[in-house]
Amino acid sequence: MRAIWKGAVSFGLVSVPVKLYAATESHDVSFRQVHAKDGGRIKYQRVCSLDGEEVAYADIAKGYETEDGEMVILTDDDMAELPSTSSREIAVEKFVPREQIDPLLFEKSYYLEPEGAGAKPYALLRQALKDADRMAVVTVALRQRTTIAVLRVRETEAGEVIVLQTMMWPDEVRTPDFKVEVDDAKPQEVKMAHMLVETLAGDFDATEFEDDYAGAVEALVKSKIEGGEIKRTETSTKTSGEVVDLLAALQKSVAAAKSARGEEADDEDEAPKKSTAKKSAAKKSTTKKAAAKKTAAKKSTTKKTAAKKTAAKKAS
Repeated sequence: MRAIWKGAVSFGLVSVPVKLYAATESHDVSFRQVHAKDGGRIKYQRVCSLDGEEVAYADIAKGYETEDGEMVILTDDDMAELPSTSSREIAVEKFVPREQIDPLLFEKSYYLEPEGAGAKPYALLRQALKDADRMAVVTVALRQRTTIAVLRVRETEAGEVIVLQTMMWPDEVRTPDFKVEVDDAKPQEVKMAHMLVETLAGDFDATEFEDDYAGAVEALVKSKIEGGEIKRTETSTKTSGEVVDLLAALQKSVAAAKSARGEEADDEDEAPKKSTAKKSAAKKSTTKKAAAKKTAAKKSTTKKTAAKKTAAKKAS
């Protein structure tokens, strides 16, 4: 992993130099928008809604739309005057019980790694968080903006690490505009609901769940490739390569998921390789046959020419 930020956690007079790493990554399957007729990619133009003219990127500015629909243009100088911070400090504001923080507020997760002489105070903070069973509410400046976050301890295969999770501001959490009003449940219904909960009770294990969507897309793409349903445009040879890259990425994702569960890869996972090998062998065979035919034709032509010359000499 590559560190995306360096700074220090400060609580009281203790300072812990740390590195920040993204703790998560998206494995969502992405698609391109293309012309269904020939597979050409769809391009978008930056067009002004007022005059209909295409606008160069250099002429695009930031605009803030007011509640009454007015547009306020903000220049680069205006943006430079806005309050920003480049502080490299993760300041602990207070330690709070973990149940007081609604998971709905959590946004992005990062791993904290001690740097240099920070290993000992890092371990001290980690132990203090565990023993108190609390989270540390902190303020931190990321991407020129100050945000609130929490520090908590997470058990991983590499050991216990401190995780920083940024949080949304309170006014960013929406309040539902509906109410759920129902009659009180009957005692027998409540009893049956409790029985259902007990029947399905268990411990959470994330490895029990799998993103079957990626596997389904892989199977669909593979079947279309084998069926020859590929659009190749004359202006670009990159499209077909990206389809293969997508397929390869999906296959690796599926294989990794199976490996994590201790399962062996299916024969289907090797199908594209076998198919490629067969195509290569077929291509070589075709090339050899074509070469043999050309050689035979050349020999036959040579023999006929020599026979005609001999006959002409005898006649003379």
